[in-house]
Amino acid sequence: MTISQVSQKYGISPDTLRYYERMGVIPPVPRTAGGIRDYDEEACGWVELMLCMRRAGVQVEALAEYVSLFQQGDAALEARKALLVEQRQRLARHMAEIQASLVLLDEKIDRYEQNMAAAEARLRQLHREKEAPQEK
Repeated sequence: MTISQVSQKYGISPDTLRYYERMGVIPPVPRTAGGIRDYDEEACGWVELMLCMRRAGVQVEALAEYVSLFQQGDAALEARKALLVEQRQRLARHMAEIQASLVLLDEKIDRYEQNMAAAEARLRQLHREKEAPQEK
């Protein structure tokens, strides 16, 4: 696949794909005899993995380190696993922080809704009181 096809497939710019390759976030992409990037299934798999990791908040530096460790082969298996475990722990902590923020926001929204309901009830009561004397 060409860089523009990969760009369209994953919804990222060709510049981002070039940046990822230049920064070592994805391994070097195979090229045609003319020097044009030719994304194969493996290269696309790396793009998918890195996009997933970036959406999860993993830093570019950690991703580049993972690729570097991957390129070292089996000698770096434990180091790769340790990096992934560390990133998972960071993501789990971040998710817990986000969940706590959601709980706080839900509580504040509930208070606003309760206050609005109470204000509406007071307005209805005032309206009834205002109309009641006119009926006599």
